[in-house]
Amino acid sequence: MSVRPRSGVQIPALTAQVARTSNPRGTTAMWVRDRLDGLWQDEDFEAWYPRDGRPGLSPAQLATVCVLQFLLNLSDRQAAEAVRCRLDFKYALALELDDPGFHHSVLGDFRDRLAKDDRADRLLDLALERLKAAGLVKARGRQRTDSTHILAAARELTRLELVLEAVRAAVEELARTAPGLLDGLVTAEWGERYGRQVRMCSQPSHPVTRLTQAGTDAADLLTRFQRHRPGHRPGPQLEALRQIMVQQFTVDARGRLRPRHEKDGLVPARVRIESPYDLEARWVRRGHTRWTGYLAHVTETCDDGSVNVITDVATVVSAADSQALPAIHARLKRRRLLPAQHLVDGGYTSVTGFDAATRTHKIALVGPLPANSSQQRARDAGFARENFIIDFDRREVTCPNGKVSGNWNEPPAMAPFTVVRFDKRQCGPCPEKSSCTSGAARTVNFLPRHLHELQARNRADQQDHQWKRLYASRSGVEGTVHELATSHRARRCRYHGTAKTHVQHVLTAIAINIERLSEQEPENSAYRPRPPTAFQQYLDARELPRPLWWRQGK
Repeated sequence: MSVRPRSGVQIPALTAQVARTSNPRGTTAMWVRDRLDGLWQDEDFEAWYPRDGRPGLSPAQLATVCVLQFLLNLSDRQAAEAVRCRLDFKYALALELDDPGFHHSVLGDFRDRLAKDDRADRLLDLALERLKAAGLVKARGRQRTDSTHILAAARELTRLELVLEAVRAAVEELARTAPGLLDGLVTAEWGERYGRQVRMCSQPSHPVTRLTQAGTDAADLLTRFQRHRPGHRPGPQLEALRQIMVQQFTVDARGRLRPRHEKDGLVPARVRIESPYDLEARWVRRGHTRWTGYLAHVTETCDDGSVNVITDVATVVSAADSQALPAIHARLKRRRLLPAQHLVDGGYTSVTGFDAATRTHKIALVGPLPANSSQQRARDAGFARENFIIDFDRREVTCPNGKVSGNWNEPPAMAPFTVVRFDKRQCGPCPEKSSCTSGAARTVNFLPRHLHELQARNRADQQDHQWKRLYASRSGVEGTVHELATSHRARRCRYHGTAKTHVQHVLTAIAINIERLSEQEPENSAYRPRPPTAFQQYLDARELPRPLWWRQGK
């Protein structure tokens, strides 16, 4: 299937007339066509399709339908029906009123094409480029980032349910593709165990025996496939079963297959498969929140007096927030939308991250650095590192009691810290030793000079009123995260796998941008914001604080 560009297609006159008459104020779909002349052109997608083959449907139209679908929380069938029946959809797609549309399965095929490589991010690039051209978003402003948990499109399974369901899925796959392989292996007991979806009570009977039996059945199934089809690649469910068997079972000294115990070394959560249908979803625990799925990082603009536009969305398997920041900056650089100030919470911050953002992208990260975790600081008693005077020029450290140590050890030997050790002859007779160290002598660790000064400056800035006022605007991104996860139903994945889930998040982010921008009143509008109440005016006159809308960052 190939692309036949349709650039310059005009809205049919009858479609425009009826849509405008029926919707004199317009709709979001109509705003896309009027304000942006559509988000994409067919030429933008030519590299995704072969050059020969019969002409396919317009990819620009399909991408627009996908965005409107996520904007209105429609299923594929409902979106295809909207293309056939809704006037504003026909207006946005420049279709005739009698255009029959397309089959709903086309949207699934387009999303599969979109999930390959980094095409989803490229789609967001194109949309943001069009918004930049329309003057709706700009670089070197202020942006903010936060993350949220995403639930996989699969129910949580116990260890026994996981193995039983994996065997059942593999048997279903072979029954469709190679039923002859099951002859002579499947018995009435197999039908009893795997004839329907596995759902168990909280305390099933004989769980270890049933788990061992399921492992034996899985091993027999995999052995039969290898013996009867040597050299053939197993299907996705059979491959999932093989990986689950490696993770959940082991062979003992007698050559018997048995479930893994803690002494055998259990598979860590970061690589452990939690569902045979989504091999990339992982079990994650953050504080009091536990889930099986992914993590989404959302970045948006937050300049005063402008609409907040989502500039990046990342879907990752469980990882520290700080590890996602370099990739976010790299994508923003590619889009020419790097901020001058980037507001993040403590999960994203580190001294090296602050330094790298400044040196590489000239971005000023705004966020709290992790506090000093020393025992003295934790107990809030004794002498912490801040109580020592560090002289980088003389390479000396002076303790609060006036003792000087020149035992200076720099990276790379002690990377990443510089380590200074006091002599026990200095610390032994010191009357303040009990408040300083529990060992024979005190050791002081600190970062290299430029990082140490950066750390000290950040911690001093956190006490400044202006810094607190600036950082307060970061909290607005939590409303955007809620909008993405709840209002547009992105909390739970629609699809399996990181790639397809990322497509869902990108399309949702574009939909939120369009919704926000389309709701802005034009310059010639008669709308005026509601004036302050009498009590609010009273507070303002006396310069007393009053609560404002969270988007204003107060």
